[in-house]
Amino acid sequence: MPRVRRYKTKRVPKKRTLARKTYKARKKVKASRKQHAAYNAGYDSGYDKGYEKGRKEGYAQGKYECDAANKWKEGVESVIDRYIPDYEILPDISAEQVIAAGVEHLRPHFLHLLTPDELGPRILHALDHREPMSVVRLGDGELLTLAQGVVLSIEQVKSDGHFLGYAGVNVPDFEARDQLLASVREATVVGIPKLRVRNYQPLAFAVFRAYDIDYRNMSLTDSLINYYLYQAGWFSRLLEGRRVLIVGNLADPLAQWMKRHGVNVVHTVSPVHGVSDVNRVMGIVAGCDFDIALVPAGVAAVIIAQRIASELGKVAIDFGHLANSMIKGEAPYK
Repeated sequence: MPRVRRYKTKRVPKKRTLARKTYKARKKVKASRKQHAAYNAGYDSGYDKGYEKGRKEGYAQGKYECDAANKWKEGVESVIDRYIPDYEILPDISAEQVIAAGVEHLRPHFLHLLTPDELGPRILHALDHREPMSVVRLGDGELLTLAQGVVLSIEQVKSDGHFLGYAGVNVPDFEARDQLLASVREATVVGIPKLRVRNYQPLAFAVFRAYDIDYRNMSLTDSLINYYLYQAGWFSRLLEGRRVLIVGNLADPLAQWMKRHGVNVVHTVSPVHGVSDVNRVMGIVAGCDFDIALVPAGVAAVIIAQRIASELGKVAIDFGHLANSMIKGEAPYK
């Protein structure tokens, strides 16, 4: 019989195969553990460093604010000391109490600003009787524009008003200044800042003095009156049943938002390319039929609102950043 050739197949015992698999698995687990350990160590280290940095920055900020408050208090106390006669003291009376007493003593000199519940009915009356009325507001942007070369140097205005380009004024812009001044003189109601800090209320009265504006014969309100009218629920009352025009770069999204809340927005004018674009915008507005205009258009809003009232006999309100708040859902309609 011919010899049958047999080929041997190399076989690995089951136990040995299992051992190899177990070894590989353990190796993977160990590598994974090392990776996780390294990741955790890195994460913990990063977290600790971040926390420590945040803690130090928070401490520094808190210390800065505390130091600023202490310096302010020391400054006030030193002023009070100057007004107390020699060999006299004022024990157990805080600086805040002294200021409060002094402010109360000056009450006869207070200048009243129209409240939302005083201004709201005036706007409603103008709408009902088809009378022209403009409500404009002076913030730091408008005041810095007015101050150019008269109250403040151009360099100072550029430094403090670095945001003015966004608001529609490229400093120096004396034409914008003069247009704004004319509108402030002609506006029905002017909002001024209540805040007694640089570039706000002090700058407003410096501007009034520089241009010989008799503010005591003006109808004044708070420059945040747009928000206060909203909070008091006046806008829903003023816009109900009216044909509304919106003028400004956010006119279209604001119109869509208002339409969803039942406001009859009949026209929008957008965009508004700053104060230099006012004449073109007014040409378009003149062809619109409406009862009340809301104007969120930066510094140009003051001029546009005043001209809508003076030239077209309508009611116009400088709407400001309230438009942004409404579109973002931060200010529900009321």
